[in-house]
Amino acid sequence: MSSFSDSNLVKKFAELNNTQQSIQTLSLWLIHHRKHSKTIVQIWYRELEKAKPSKRLTFVYLANDVIQNSKKKGPEFSKDFSHILADAFTQASKDADEKMKASLLRVTDIWKERGVYDKAFIKRLKMCVGSDSASSTPQQRLKPPKPPKPPKAIAKVVKPEPVVQKAEPKKVKKNEEFSLRQEIEAMGVQLPQNVDAEELVQRLSDLENSASCDASVRERIAALPPEVSDISHLDKVQDRDSANKLSEKVDEAALLLNEYNRRLVAELEERKKVARMLRSFILGQQSQAKVAEKNLQDYKDKLTRVTSVRHELMSHIQNLPDLTLLPDVTGGLAPLPSAGDLFSLGN
Repeated sequence: MSSFSDSNLVKKFAELNNTQQSIQTLSLWLIHHRKHSKTIVQIWYRELEKAKPSKRLTFVYLANDVIQNSKKKGPEFSKDFSHILADAFTQASKDADEKMKASLLRVTDIWKERGVYDKAFIKRLKMCVGSDSASSTPQQRLKPPKPPKPPKAIAKVVKPEPVVQKAEPKKVKKNEEFSLRQEIEAMGVQLPQNVDAEELVQRLSDLENSASCDASVRERIAALPPEVSDISHLDKVQDRDSANKLSEKVDEAALLLNEYNRRLVAELEERKKVARMLRSFILGQQSQAKVAEKNLQDYKDKLTRVTSVRHELMSHIQNLPDLTLLPDVTGGLAPLPSAGDLFSLGN
């Protein structure tokens, strides 16, 4: 596959056409370069904005293929696309006919059926399309409240539905001195094997751009008008038009809060996963450190034995006679006496 660059990516988007082969080929290339997912999504949205209305649907089909086929390899694309899909669907539905809007809604229905995104987010995308083929338009959904009863939408904002979360693992008592591994086992956590340091660093980096760090959304929530959360403002509703406007504001606030809550829940789950990865990574490093310490001790023992042998060898060499002190035997040694000479000497 060709190398990744911004210019190369723009060229590939320009060559994209509304055929299955073209969409799937580019989708595989994008998934292969998923470590550049943020850049890919930004350029995808920029090119979608510049594209002709007829080609914008092709960009949405490409995003659908990438999001669904990259799920097994990681959540990068589904997470990064979620930040700009609402704006992208708004752009794609501009100057679009009902047939194209129906196709966009079909994509959202597929995501809902396959659990790609939650119902609140799908509902928001359908509102961005604004087609008659949707279940209802915002004006149709926002019914004026009856004078005696407060609008249900306000009750939802004041008392949002609690998010159902998985049961938390057993907490370890602080007064018990557990090792790191014992603590994790007590929590009932299944640690991942062979944690990749590069992946861990990437996921920690991604958390810096998570929902809790999104200052713009928090500012939007802080800037919400008080009437969307204060039930006392219902007394000021005097006619159907003012009730419709209030209901519309409440609905928009509820969508914003539900989407932000969904992102916060996803961030919480991601932080738990990263925490498990960190624990596993620390255990792996501790295990490797023990192996390294054992190897170091073995090499120290071998060095001690080699040094001892070296000293003994040096001592043995020093005890050998000095050959320079022996008589000169250059001319050869005198011949040994014969047996007859020995007997004659005895007589």
